[in-house]
Amino acid sequence: MKKNRRIILALLGILLVGFALTFFTLISNPWNAKCVGDIPCPVGFSRLECTDSYTSFLRELPLKKRGSLVHLYTGGVARLQFLSAGVVDMPVLSNSEQCADVAMRIRAEHLWKEGCYSEICFTSVGGKKQPYTGGNSREAFEKYMKAVYGACNTSSVYHETEVRALKDVQPGDILVYPSRRKGTYGHAIMIADVAKSKSGKLAILCIEGNTPAREAHIVRNPNTFRNPWFVLKGDEKVINISVFRFNKEELRHY
Repeated sequence: MKKNRRIILALLGILLVGFALTFFTLISNPWNAKCVGDIPCPVGFSRLECTDSYTSFLRELPLKKRGSLVHLYTGGVARLQFLSAGVVDMPVLSNSEQCADVAMRIRAEHLWKEGCYSEICFTSVGGKKQPYTGGNSREAFEKYMKAVYGACNTSSVYHETEVRALKDVQPGDILVYPSRRKGTYGHAIMIADVAKSKSGKLAILCIEGNTPAREAHIVRNPNTFRNPWFVLKGDEKVINISVFRFNKEELRHY
């Protein structure tokens, strides 16, 4: 009887440890990282050398504390929280700030911070240039971005960007596809950071928004759960990121 009790207690202990480990790996920002650059690389990988201000900006994007949930613009929390590995501490500007909009927002935020106002320009779905003219006014910048969200989408982002070979992937690149069939949406994911192993494998860390509008968040890798990096050989024809599938020509850059 005592032996059976010991076995039962041991099994319960194993189950509790397993539950605790599972909970830890599924919560948001389990490392309690302060910013994107604090998220540890996969074992054997190192971040690419920082050679430009955009890479620095992306790595400095602040993250909300461990356990933070992804909130919708309209209030409440988003569904499928386990697909987020961390929440970017950046307020959502409108209910139209979705996937492609987040990619445009982050790029524009960097240019605005650097004072490169004349470089903030996006092309609408109809092919019309949408230049920013508000200078260092934060109010003007946010008003401009809200207008851009209504004029642009995944299709316009896809067509105003150029293909990047996967082996040359850089922080700030965008994985984007427009609607592939009638009645469906496209999707866009921003590559926030890139790491490389000594053997030449690549690892990418991704940020996305989604529909309905919600806080930008680090995409969780469902194959590893705790590690949000997606490891690639660099010659894939198809790139699988979480529940999304991108063709190699859908890796784009401005």
